[in-house]
Amino acid sequence: MRALYRSLSRPGAGRHHALFLLAQCVPFVIALIVLGIELSPAHVVYTGPLLVATPALAAVTMGPRGTLAAALCAAVVSVITATHNHAWGGQQVYTNFLALVLVSTASVMTSRTVRTRRRYELNQVRRIAAAAQEVLLRPVPDRLGPVRAASMYLAAETGAQIGGDLYEAVETRYGVRMIVGDVRGKGLPAVRSAAVVLGAFREAVHYEDDLVEVINHCAAALERDAVAASAEDAPGLLEGFVTALVVQVPDGPTVEVVNRGHPPPLLLRNGEVHALHPAVPLPPLGLEEFLDGASAGPDSYTFERGDRLLLHTDGVIEARDGENVFFALPEAMSELRDCTRQEFLEGLHEGLMRHTHGRLADDVAVIVVDRADDGGGGDPAV
Repeated sequence: MRALYRSLSRPGAGRHHALFLLAQCVPFVIALIVLGIELSPAHVVYTGPLLVATPALAAVTMGPRGTLAAALCAAVVSVITATHNHAWGGQQVYTNFLALVLVSTASVMTSRTVRTRRRYELNQVRRIAAAAQEVLLRPVPDRLGPVRAASMYLAAETGAQIGGDLYEAVETRYGVRMIVGDVRGKGLPAVRSAAVVLGAFREAVHYEDDLVEVINHCAAALERDAVAASAEDAPGLLEGFVTALVVQVPDGPTVEVVNRGHPPPLLLRNGEVHALHPAVPLPPLGLEEFLDGASAGPDSYTFERGDRLLLHTDGVIEARDGENVFFALPEAMSELRDCTRQEFLEGLHEGLMRHTHGRLADDVAVIVVDRADDGGGGDPAV
């Protein structure tokens, strides 16, 4: 779902990238214009200041190497035009060269300083993002009551570590409870919504015995945050909703699922993959007006020793290759049936990267769960 909204926003991003590339070409275009003027009958026009400005313009959009390249280009043009017009020996030529050297030196130094500062700021942001990820998206513990689990998160944005996908797994007195969700939208509003839902889930799982009430608690928290966002004059947060899936694994050989508009989990049993579709489809969190009085309870499915359960966001199943073919998750899950959980996640990661040629269109959150009624021993036989 979020992949659709991201694809709709790509034209604007493409235009900005094209404008940035055009700005990088401006210094070299100016040098070519000066060269054309000086080699034409219009060479009486004074073009020296234009060449002197080229390294300064390059420093705005390029690094030290690009700025130095623009300065060398301007110097070559100056030599060519001075030789063609027999201007060597004149005071103006040497003045222009001196000005070009001074401006080029200052521009290269400035570009290097700016790049160093930007790199430092980027590293700071990455460290903050890493710390936020440890709080917001904590790794799932290997052992949780009757199950063994593992998680994976892949951010689609380059350099990003957190986004609008969310997951959590907690051992409670009611059994192991897990959530996987996907916030509509992206950027900081999506991260904020994900934090709100996760905070509500982590609180409700320990005192709400009804799984439906757990997800209702998340929906109420999201609604309160929308009201707060409206008071803060941040309407962008009011437009979002969250697809979510809440799962409970008790001690018995069953699993309970409440699905609010999210892709159904997949169950691997004896080499065959089954999608656990809800009996009554429900709208995502934040769209409670479309419930129409529906109050379905949790859907219950058999989950026995040796079974594997996969909770995922739509970033997996909506991943496309160059021919717009979707990633075949059930087939990939079946092929990796004999792998351990970590090997399964590594294989899934490699398969996604291979299918999309390393360009994910949406964030990916995955929890893989093995039923392990083995008294705390090793991995169950899958």
